[in-house]
Amino acid sequence: MVKILIIDDEESIRNVLRDILEMEDYKVDEAKDGINALSKLKKGGYDAVICDIKMPKMDGMEVLERVQILQPDLPVIMISGHGDIDTAVETVKKGAFDYISKPPDLNRLLITIRNALDKSSLVSETKVLKRRIKKSKTQEIIGESEGVQRIKETIDRVAPTDARVLVTGPNGTGKELVARWMHEKSNRSDKPIVEVNCAAIPSELIESELFGHEKGAFTSAVKQRIGKFEQANGGTLFLDEIGDMSLSAQAKVLRALQENRITRVGGDKEIKVDVRVVAATNKDLREEINAGRFREDLYHRLAVIIIQVPSLNQRKEDIPLLVEHFVEAICQDYGRPAKKVETDALALLQEMDWTGNIRELRNVIERLIILSEKSIKRADVEQFVAPSMHKFHPLRQLFKEHEDLQSLQKEVEAEWHKFKA
Repeated sequence: MVKILIIDDEESIRNVLRDILEMEDYKVDEAKDGINALSKLKKGGYDAVICDIKMPKMDGMEVLERVQILQPDLPVIMISGHGDIDTAVETVKKGAFDYISKPPDLNRLLITIRNALDKSSLVSETKVLKRRIKKSKTQEIIGESEGVQRIKETIDRVAPTDARVLVTGPNGTGKELVARWMHEKSNRSDKPIVEVNCAAIPSELIESELFGHEKGAFTSAVKQRIGKFEQANGGTLFLDEIGDMSLSAQAKVLRALQENRITRVGGDKEIKVDVRVVAATNKDLREEINAGRFREDLYHRLAVIIIQVPSLNQRKEDIPLLVEHFVEAICQDYGRPAKKVETDALALLQEMDWTGNIRELRNVIERLIILSEKSIKRADVEQFVAPSMHKFHPLRQLFKEHEDLQSLQKEVEAEWHKFKA
């Protein structure tokens, strides 16, 4: 329900406006002066404000100025029984949505409120769309560590070519971001980059997903489907988690890479495709080859250039930059001013063991932004983050120390037995 705040020192005016607005199914709150109004506005939750100009303690013009600072997108409708055209112009110049003289024309007041709410809704939708557009653009690779600099240099050197790239590294390190920058800096950047998560697609559907199918190819094939290879024609095909692809699908992908041609499932026509393949995996493909789960010939086709993305624990010097980036981005998404991260809190974050890598760090920063007060302090990290981290859990640390002692004891015993022999 839309909530409107009425600010007026005359109780009779507030009562009349309340009755009218509640008849229109608006939720109404009141304030008898500017100071009382600001305390309510700081708590938020209002969709529009109706404010008198002449009031004790703090007049309406000052309230308007404060609202512009607190909530610049909140529409404020000014009313006054002592105004003239100059007053009306001044209020609008200072950011008021409109000015209505007392006693207000009720029809005009209701129309003005509806227009103000419509404008507020459009502003909110525009902000959401802008955030989505910003998110859809390729994010910057954050970091100045040696490992990150090496990745950036490799991208700059390899991207303009059509060489196939294999991106390796643990989950949550940003392999997809590397693939997107490889496309962004290539000569194919004006064409699409199409992503396929090989781990999320059942093995029986992977061929249809990659190569498409003809109508009637199988029971549920009620119409023709264009596969990812065709969708990415002229651009880049990003095969994420390639290590989870079935052996039968690997054989089909190998053939497509060798011949630059595909055949839809249920079809007999060969279709020529021009795609640059970038693959990513969190597995050691050499071990997968030895275990018979990955084709060695496909590995050599994919791994022309290998980019190893380091874990966050291997690049802890980048944590301050990553924290700053996430704080700014998350606070912007929530419509809040960016919070300061205290130096000792940042130092504690750098000491932690980040098994979930950058993805885990982002989640932690979001948690701290929500649960902390004006700034993020070391106490916030200790309270909201440390208990869930392996390194800072006292029992886990105790068990780890015990395991280390046992391991050392076994090594000493083994050396002693060797010495005696």
